Amino acid sequence: QVQLVESGGGLVQPGGSLRLSCLASGFTFSSYAMNWVRQAPGKGLEWVSEISNTGRSTYYAESVKGRFTISRDNAMNTVSLQMNSLKPEDTAVYYCNAEILGRGSRWGQGTQVTVSS
Repeated sequence: QVQLVESGGGLVQPGGSLRLSCLASGFTFSSYAMNWVRQAPGKGLEWVSEISNTGRSTYYAESVKGRFTISRDNAMNTVSLQMNSLKPEDTAVYYCNAEILGRGSRWGQGTQVTVSS
């Protein structure tokens, strides 16, 4: 079955960095774009970034542009999110997401990122 497993979250001070990873299985990873989506405490889901199936095209929310970098390794079935210059407002649960043909929208369990001094 489809599985998306995030890792790499944690507590970091403002201005610090974290790298999130998502390991995918159960579908042809290299055929699908992948997304990172976050949910801050008490707020709705916010799309953060997308990467095309080949990795050649990337897209970012204005709130993270210039600070976050999405990448993927199709040989390892992983998608990553490098987060630099973190701000308290980046505090959220971060989810890996894929829209899979015939199987709908699939989500990981999420990984908590807390930016605080």
